[in-house]
Order: sequence, then structure tokens, then C-alpha cells
Amino acid sequence: MPKKQLILASTSKYRQELLSRLAYAYTAQAPLIDEDKEKDPALAPQALAEKLADLKAASLQRHDAVVIGGDQLVSFEGRIIGKAHTAEKAVEQLMSMQGKTHELITAICIYDGDKKIPYTDITRMHMKKMSREQIEKYVSLDNPIDCAGSYKIEKHGIMLFDKIESQDFTAIQGLPLIALNKILENLDL
Repeated sequence: MPKKQLILASTSKYRQELLSRLAYAYTAQAPLIDEDKEKDPALAPQALAEKLADLKAASLQRHDAVVIGGDQLVSFEGRIIGKAHTAEKAVEQLMSMQGKTHELITAICIYDGDKKIPYTDITRMHMKKMSREQIEKYVSLDNPIDCAGSYKIEKHGIMLFDKIESQDFTAIQGLPLIALNKILENLDL
């Protein structure tokens, strides 16, 4: 019986770079959902991340493939902090979180044919106190306007934090590779 194709339901270059580290052959495809229409403000942050990861994977689900969907968001003081889209908004987001703790929620959902395998990683990010000037300098270094929470931990963003509590550091970058690898090892790839 031929092995199943592995599909990453994502156009994220960050997730593609991460998945490549597991040395599986895969293809990346855009999920067939309108993510903005699926964002339900009534859902708690973790439930929303899990729903979006599931919908992304389910949109490309096939009997002859293993499909990985993922979503990541920042939960801060009970609200979701999304992508900034501008440097000014990135500075404001970081200013509001500096000196405080937030959660980085990374949800994945894997479909192996009809079998659904969800996994969620929650990392506690303790941001240090900083001046506006320090934050502006950081934003100019990494231009993190396309990242939830306005930081790129894999680049200079590490300098924003006092402490990070995580089961899997790669989850912070968008795909929890330790958990994903355990799941994929048990599938027919």
C-alpha cells in the first residue's frame, strides 16, 4: 500500500521552515477557508485557535493524505492580540504587554484520512519592562508586523523576555515540533 502524502495546510513561511526540520517530504497548500469569517469573538482564545487549526486541516482533508493545520494567537488579559500590520501598532502592542505575562497559544490539528488528532501548546511569555525607545528599536530590527503579539522570538525578539515557560520552544515559532513528530511517527508516512 502506498504511503500517504503529507500536506501542510499553510502558506506561512515560518511553519514551512519548521516542518522541514522533521525531514518529511511534504507539500504546502493554502487552506480553503476564509479565516477572518471563522473568527468567532464569543470563543475563548484557546478554543478559537483550536477551531481555526481544525478548519484549516479539514479544508484539505483527503483519504490518501495526512494534513496538518495550525493556528497561533496571543492571549493577553483575556483578549486576543493579533498581527499588528503596522510598525506603530506593533510598538503599541508591545508597550501594553511589557512588564507583564501573556500566553502564546499554538494549536495544531492533524487529519489522517478521517482520523482527527488535535494538539495545543500553551507557552507563558514573561515580557520584561522596557522603555518606548527600546521597543521602537526592537520593532525596527525585526519588523514583526506579520506576527501575533508583534515579536519574532527566532530573531531579536528573545531580548524582550525575562522568562519563557514552554514544553516545546518550536511552538513559539508556530509549530510544536516535539509533539508533531511524535504524532507523525505513528502514522503511515
